[in-house]
This record gives sequence, structure tokens and C-alpha cells, in this order.
Amino acid sequence: MKDERDIHFQLIELLAYWEGRVNSTDITKHFSLSVTHSKSYLKSYQTLCPNNIVYDKKQKCFMPTEQFSAQFISTQVNEYLDWLTNQSSNPLSQLQCSRQPTYTQLAVPHRAVSPQIMRVLIAGIKQQKRVDTEYVSLTTPINQGRIIHPHTFVKTGLRWHLRAYCEDKKECRDFVLSRFRGELSLLEGEVVTSDKDELWNTPINLIFIANQRLTEVKKRIVEQDYNMQNGQLIIPTTAALAQYVVQEMQVSTKYFDITPESQQLELANLVDVKPWLFNT
Repeated sequence: MKDERDIHFQLIELLAYWEGRVNSTDITKHFSLSVTHSKSYLKSYQTLCPNNIVYDKKQKCFMPTEQFSAQFISTQVNEYLDWLTNQSSNPLSQLQCSRQPTYTQLAVPHRAVSPQIMRVLIAGIKQQKRVDTEYVSLTTPINQGRIIHPHTFVKTGLRWHLRAYCEDKKECRDFVLSRFRGELSLLEGEVVTSDKDELWNTPINLIFIANQRLTEVKKRIVEQDYNMQNGQLIIPTTAALAQYVVQEMQVSTKYFDITPESQQLELANLVDVKPWLFNT
């Protein structure tokens, strides 16, 4: 059976390894503990793993050493990203391995993301710095140097994206995490932050309705499935994320399947949101 301290040590390692720093405030925030109690966990962890973290008086936090060797986390990128998506409600729900789950998940493959690359991208976001990197895409399959200003990680279905300003294209774009290459490095200089990302800050509503080719009885079933109000499902999002929401709802904006049952929803306000969708 796991020691009750393990869940606290997991958070310590998670933050130290991926975000490059951890302090008692982090422990207090996530576990609703007193500062004294939180400090005791950090002290116990440092005693147990003396070569992993060291206190930086200037930054007033513990930082990972070059000899850091994880004992309570896997250092797999998906572990951090899964924790990140549940951070607001249950910070370590994905790390509580001792609990017997009452649910299951599809066994889908994870996109390969280098931990070394990921750590630099995280640092770029946390420290608001430019990142010198190489990137490949299906349109440009050869490594291409890019300087980006990362601001947010976005999970879209089976893969993760990074929202960042691209100095080459002079606009904010989405970058697939698994397509970064080479050794990334942080650069000084003024950055374009998320508040300057126009599409990121443009709120829109996506309005879905039951496929109008369905019979009235089947329409009612679909409307009940999605708890529609007045025959509509309204999903607030932003212009930057609109395409991904449409994809997650399994709605094609280019063609209908032969049978309406194969695509149960339609995007009712396609004309209004078309400027922010891909290839429509």
C-alpha cells in the first residue's frame, strides 16, 4: 500500500520536474494544508531524495538539480498534461493510482512528445520568453527553424496543441506538440502574450441542431441526448478553438454522410462562424 505522503511527493516532483520550481504555497493550494504542514512535506521529500531539489533563496522556491531522478512520477509528458486538464477541480486525480477507478478509458495511442522539448515549452509559458525551436508539418516536412512565443496548451481530441505567436508568420498559430524537433532554447526579448492573440480573445457561440434529415422522432432523441434547449445546443468558445469543437462534436461542415444517423448533428450557424473554420 502506498504511503499517504506519496500523493504529496508526486505533486512536488511533478511541479519541480515539469515547471522547474515548487514551494510550500503550491502544496497549500492543492491540498488545503497549513503552510507549516506543507513545508514539512517539502522537508520530508528533501530528506528522502536529497539530490533532487535544492532551495533557491533568491526565488524563494525549491528547484530541480541536474541530478534529479524521479521517484514518484513517470516523467511521461502525458502524465503532466493529464494532470493539467484536471487541475481546476481535482489536481491529482490522474495520479491517485491506489484508488480503484469506477470508470475506464479508451486505449488510444499517445502522440510522442519529447520531455526535453516539453520542459522548455513550459518554461517559455511560465517565464514569458521566446522559444527558438524547429518544427515540421505535413506541408513542410523538413525541419524548419521557428521562433515562437508560447502561451497556452490545448487538448484537442487525441492530440495536444500549443497556442503561440510565430515570428515568421507574424501571427498566433496552433502547433502540434509531437511535431517539435531539435533542442529548444529560451530567448530574451519582448513577447506577444495571450491578451494580444485576437482569435484567442474573440468569443463566439457554436449552435448545433439535430440533423434535419432525421425523422421527427429521431430528432427528439438527439435533442434529448445533448440536453438541447428549444432544439439547439449552444457551445460558447473562441474563434481560435472553434474548429476543434466542431471536430469533437463529429460534425462535418463540408459534406453529409449518406445516412443522417451517421452524423446526428448540424452546425446551424455555419455561415456566421465559417471564417474561423478550416477548409470550409
